[in-house]
Amino acid sequence: MDVPSDEPTEPTGADPVPLVEPADGVPPVVADAPSLRRAAEALAGATGPVAVDTERASGYRYSQRAYLVQLRRAGAGTVLVDPIALGGRLDPLVEALDGTEWVLHAASQDLPCLAELGLRPSALFDTELAGRLAGFERVALGTLVERLLGFRLEKGHGAADWSRRPLPADWLNYAALDVELLVELRDVLEQELKRQGKLGWALEEFEAARTAPLPRPRAEPWRRTSGIHRIRSPRQLAAVRSLWEARDALARERDIAPGRVLPDSALVEAASRNPADEPALLALPVFRGRAQRRMAGVWMGALQRAAALPRTELPEASQQHDGPPPPNRWADKDPAAAARLAAARAALTAIAEANTLPVENLLLPDLVRRTCWQPPADATPAGVAETLREAGARTWQVDLTATALSEALNTPTPPER
Repeated sequence: MDVPSDEPTEPTGADPVPLVEPADGVPPVVADAPSLRRAAEALAGATGPVAVDTERASGYRYSQRAYLVQLRRAGAGTVLVDPIALGGRLDPLVEALDGTEWVLHAASQDLPCLAELGLRPSALFDTELAGRLAGFERVALGTLVERLLGFRLEKGHGAADWSRRPLPADWLNYAALDVELLVELRDVLEQELKRQGKLGWALEEFEAARTAPLPRPRAEPWRRTSGIHRIRSPRQLAAVRSLWEARDALARERDIAPGRVLPDSALVEAASRNPADEPALLALPVFRGRAQRRMAGVWMGALQRAAALPRTELPEASQQHDGPPPPNRWADKDPAAAARLAAARAALTAIAEANTLPVENLLLPDLVRRTCWQPPADATPAGVAETLREAGARTWQVDLTATALSEALNTPTPPER
């Protein structure tokens, strides 16, 4: 009798067939209310899951809104929707898709901008997440389509400025291909997950992704400025913060990506040099351009506000965390916690390898660190299982890890040095 293997199915080895255009051609973009109603009626009368994708303008625009929505369903073909031309009002589409399963690749990237349009799935299948759970090392859409379906997708426009109008024909071709084989890929991955005995795990993960709350704004987002590690002085950090906030306000108002208003390197350079006046600021390399000369007063005002802050309002040298310290400091701060973490990581790595899946999908690294830094009062398998469930771990994750994590939490305290 054959025993299901956790190893993903090997490809056939045949050369992939280039897929350069959709089988039915590229449909016209839905950009008015009558066209939207007709497209919604076609999708509502179709059958099976609906493939969904979006195109944004990250790197070009401040917002993360969808500038194109692609859908495909058996019996309706592919639909390309311009939500900007429609003013974001996609009510007929919302009704047409109610109760259908959506197939997305890397759903967490698309669900927030779809939710802005009122589009929320009743059920979800994430092909990227399915690929990870099935043990595929490379889970990009093109890679999975090539390996599992034998087609090579057209590439080249994923990072384009999708806010551009009109959208070029080759971009629309690329966008339509993104949903051309998504349902077929879903079906193959479902069978692979069944073969490995992991479909139940995947369904739990899909539901968690579907119902996950929208991302919250980061605390002190200015600390993510590239190159800020070179800044040490609290006064200089205040200058980076002030410049970042001024840039962010401008970028938000104009709907331009912040880096296109002023690059991070300029924020760090100005904070480090501390120019005394506008001429000194404009002498810095990044500020010599015409656009920055026009904005010199804005940037100089930000620097002056930072310089005028009382010492009590200067930022701390490093961001305050509500969780444990970085793991590389544990050995000095709490050797017992460091021993627990080392044991937990070893045990979880072994479980992940035995089940052919990434260890970060087995249990979130942050949850592991928090549990090892401050273990539950009841560190038995049952107590650890309850702690993991309260933190949002799925049933399959708890079943696989609670006992091993309990043993790690009871690792003997190392002797003092």
